[in-house]
Amino acid sequence: MLGVMTIPTLELNDGNSIPQLGYGVFLVPADEAERAVSEALEAGYRHIDTAAIYGNEAGVGKAIAKSGIPRDELFITTKLWNDRHDGDEPDAAIDESLEKLGLDAVDLYLVHWPTPARDNYVHAWEKLIGIRERGLTRSIGVSNFLVPHLERIVAETGVTPAVNQIELHPAYQQREVTEWAAAHDVRIESWGPLGQGKYDLFGTPAVAEAATETGRTPAQVVLRWHLQKGFIVFPKSSRAERMRENIDVFGFELDATQMGRIDALDPLDGSGRVGSHPDELN
Repeated sequence: MLGVMTIPTLELNDGNSIPQLGYGVFLVPADEAERAVSEALEAGYRHIDTAAIYGNEAGVGKAIAKSGIPRDELFITTKLWNDRHDGDEPDAAIDESLEKLGLDAVDLYLVHWPTPARDNYVHAWEKLIGIRERGLTRSIGVSNFLVPHLERIVAETGVTPAVNQIELHPAYQQREVTEWAAAHDVRIESWGPLGQGKYDLFGTPAVAEAATETGRTPAQVVLRWHLQKGFIVFPKSSRAERMRENIDVFGFELDATQMGRIDALDPLDGSGRVGSHPDELN
């Protein structure tokens, strides 16, 4: 087992810290979540990323309770779904998530998508500010926000998100968003960090050759690329051996040439996106 101390933490703009690598439970079925999260915690993960829409918060909560790990050693994230932005719905939503998770507070609460056609993400963000002030979450952030969405919530509330969790992998690096985040001290979290298997990332010469050169797997090479870019990453796997492989990425480094070759995998025209466009999912 790898110790939790092998995972570095990054400081957020609100003074809190976050483990740079965690375990994501997107598409983990509700009846498998307890087992999967328990195995992830046994492997050394201490950062768990879930969401109300995933339908597995209760399983995550059971795994946390059974683990015996002190609460202050865990970092738990969940998210506000798109149909809960209006009125007092965000307040009800966080209460429901906390009940399912069996927690008094989460470490990070995110607006899951901006849903611009509904034009209510500023209100949702205002409600998250209140949720943080009431102590139900330590940090607040957003997910899938593009620069116009980010600029608007900051302009209208004066509060900058601690993180923005976005689709990010070598073929889709979202440079405009990441550059804005760097300029405003917002941490980037990469979802789908391995491209969700929707293209042959591991077969590209840049990744395959770096794997050979470092004696690591292609997945480890790509996760290492994310970490060296300063991104927070949480690969998802239901298999214990893959969980252990994904966390074992701190004993080597990619050199500048290897990093540059992976950087160059982005066609820059947006064609590398494998998930939904934030302006279109409402």
